[in-house]
Parts: sequence; C-alpha cells; structure tokens
Amino acid sequence: MSDEVVFERHDHTGLVILNRPKALNALTHEMVRALYTTLKEWASDPALRRVVVTAAGDRAFCAGGDIRYVWATGRERHAEAVSFFRDEYRLNVLIKRFPKPYVALIDGICMGGGVGISVHGSHRVTTERTVFAMPETGIGFFPDVGGSYILSRMPGQTGLYAGLTAARLGQADCLWAGLATHAVEARDIDAILKQLLAGAELEKTLAEASVALDMSPLQELKSDIDHFFSKATLEEILTGLAGADAGMKWARETLETLRARAPSSLAITFNEIMLGRDLSFEDCMAMEYRIVTRILRHEDFYEGVRSVLVDKDGAPHWRPNRVEDLDPAVIAEHFQPLPEGELAFD
Repeated sequence: MSDEVVFERHDHTGLVILNRPKALNALTHEMVRALYTTLKEWASDPALRRVVVTAAGDRAFCAGGDIRYVWATGRERHAEAVSFFRDEYRLNVLIKRFPKPYVALIDGICMGGGVGISVHGSHRVTTERTVFAMPETGIGFFPDVGGSYILSRMPGQTGLYAGLTAARLGQADCLWAGLATHAVEARDIDAILKQLLAGAELEKTLAEASVALDMSPLQELKSDIDHFFSKATLEEILTGLAGADAGMKWARETLETLRARAPSSLAITFNEIMLGRDLSFEDCMAMEYRIVTRILRHEDFYEGVRSVLVDKDGAPHWRPNRVEDLDPAVIAEHFQPLPEGELAFD
C-alpha cells in the first residue's frame, strides 16, 4: 500500500489520513480498497472504540473519486471502471453500518466520493472552510456514493435542488440540512484531533468546540426552492423557472444553470432522488450501481469529463442537448435490474 492513505492507531482510536493533498485527496481505487479492508478490521476490533478521518493539506477533505481514471478506462475496459464504483459503494455501506463512532473532520472541499466517506458516518464535523457539493450533472454523471439517499432526505426540495444544480453548500447549509452534525472553527481542528487521539470524551470534546451559526443561505432560499422544485416532472421544474417573474434573478440563474447541465444526467438525478425517498440506504446503493453500470456506456459522461476536466473548454456537446428531446425509455433503462448481477454487500 502506498502512502496515499495513512492508518494509525492511537490507544482506542483509529486514525485515517487521506494523503493526496496535491490531488485534493481524491480517492483512487487503491485507496478505496485499503479503506474498506482496514475499516472492516477496525469494526470488529474490541481495542478500538472509534475512528477519526481527516485529510492532509489545507484545501480539501476529499474532492471526489479519481474520475479521470474512470474516464480513461471506461470505454475500453468497462468492467474495470465499474469495479471502482462497486468497491466504493461497498465502502459507503460499510461506513453507514459502522458499529462505532465514525468521526469525519471535514475541513475544506468535500465533493462526490468525499461525501461518501464522510456524510454516512455518525459524526460529521465541518468548518467555515467546508464546501459541500455533488457536481456530477455538470460532467454527464449523477450524484452517487449514496447521493440518492442523503439528497432525498434534506429539508423540503433542497436536496433535489442541490443535486440537479450542483449547488455549493457551506458550513451553515450543511448543519441546517443535516449533512453535518457539528460546526467548529478551522483553527480548532488540530486541537480537536489532538484531544480525541489522547482519549478525550467524544461528545464533550465536540460540544465544547462547537460554534453558533447564522441562518443558512440554503434555508433562506427554501421557500423559493420548494415552490419551483415541488413538481412531478423535470420538465415542469424547467417550465416553472422559465415562467418566473422577470425580476426574480435567482430563478433566471437557476434555469441557466440547469440548461448548462447534461440533460440525461438531470433526468437520471431527478428520478434517483424521487425514488430514493422510499428506499433504504442499501437499496439506494444498489440502484446507483445499476445506474453507474449503464451511464459508463453512454457518451455524455465522456464528453462531460473531457470538457470540464481534460480539455477544460467548458463547451460540452450533450446528446441530446435539451431535456425535451430525451427518450424516456433510455433514462428508464438505467434503473432496471442488472442481468450480470446486482451489487452485493457483506
């Protein structure tokens, strides 16, 4: 194992350090496998009472998965690319089921795969530098790693809004929406970690470091979000935003944002969040595995990554380029059971 993720034992605490600061601690397949193996061992180790996850550098907790690797391999080696997500989703379920306190110190960017290894834990500690987002619709993908579960359980329609638009949420947003359990100051993170590794009582340590926050910007928008996003179809959301009063800048900007996203991704995201509201976590992950197996065969993902992360021209050519031109049968196919076998959990 390389030093991309570091595991340490401190008395009764297991420490995980994501250690790719130059890559914003993005998860490689090797890191995912190492996390799964070690956390599986720690879950049944009576000497360890809790796990703390932190990250190197001062910019990001984890900016996601190694999506460029998937982009480079997915066309020619589909099964290899899918295996990355299979292992990642199994890791997400392990964290959700973890039998001991699982404390994620989320200081900085937390997106995509970073959400999957933090938000499903019992304790999610954020700072004023935390930036949470599920930006997948901008690259022809969809909010995975449990996105269908967590976004569908945010207040009102705010999760649907965040998933479709890839909105960036701050510390107050995360706390209000239930994505975070604690809000602290970034300058106190090192002290909190030191105390926990020294054996300090978890709840008391976090409570003493917690700070009061003003109203969340997302909370302030909730009534508008609920009004426009409480529709039965994606098309109705777009129609409603297009018909908003001319002076409503937020509605205009939101419509422009959605029109720039991959139409196929918008439709898949809308459906997964609507379905996710009535599914267990494991069933959400099984649904997402069905989706990812299919979406890696479609051109929008490769075009989106090319435009945003490879060539960086910001001019993706979506197929089709309008929600109105989508084939409902093609979207529905992403959610069908897999003939080759469903995602299995231990």
